[in-house]
Amino acid sequence: LVVGLTTTAAHAQWPHYPTPNVPRTADGAVDLDGPVPRTADGHPDLSGLWRVPRGGGKADKDADAPPLANFRDIGANLEGGLPFQPWAAKLRADREANGSSGNPEAACLPMGNMQFHTQGAPRRFAQLPGMLIILYEASMGYRQIFTDGRPSPDNDPQPWFYGYSTGHWEGDTLVVKTTNFRDGEWLDIIGSPLTGAATVTERFERPTFGRMHIDVTVDDPKAYTKPWTVRVNQEIMVDEELIEFVCLENQRFSQ
Repeated sequence: LVVGLTTTAAHAQWPHYPTPNVPRTADGAVDLDGPVPRTADGHPDLSGLWRVPRGGGKADKDADAPPLANFRDIGANLEGGLPFQPWAAKLRADREANGSSGNPEAACLPMGNMQFHTQGAPRRFAQLPGMLIILYEASMGYRQIFTDGRPSPDNDPQPWFYGYSTGHWEGDTLVVKTTNFRDGEWLDIIGSPLTGAATVTERFERPTFGRMHIDVTVDDPKAYTKPWTVRVNQEIMVDEELIEFVCLENQRFSQ
């Protein structure tokens, strides 16, 4: 399971086609520190093909930056670890002791937003008027973030693998609130839980052409004694495309 989830994609299967409007240095390399593209309304354009940098990215110069998220153990870099409620700590220990065999990805189910954020395969952001769409190569997952001003639902009886996400801009930061999760989700490989009581707030910032970071705050009073925050770094990919990933093809995992 861990090997399957952490393996990054091979070179794309599509014919090579260069990404347009890419700033480059004098030697032709992508200028990761180039100017941020913007939409017609002036907001940073988050569109592009992104991946987690090798090793999670360089340490942030900002002393106040949250600790980096870890794919295997989401709270590994948090001082003192995750602030579990007792039952949640036992559940994660049981999941880990069972070899993480109950991870939804092992049954070709959606791995959840945090595992999608931190796993190594590419993901495409498509920023449209009123919506941000994220297409994940891993398991061909997708996510909708509504930015058209609608409120989060307060009477939706349907829990979602990805939750229900609404976003708004605060300056150059896209702030996304997600609720209505299914109970029993996994935040990482070893099984840190997320419950239906959770509110997850993400702050998407693209400070340069080639870099983006997402600060994720999990407020789940059912599973944790207090809210906690981690950062996910992203790095642009150019001249590449997503490839097919059909989890059920030749699937031989068993629960």
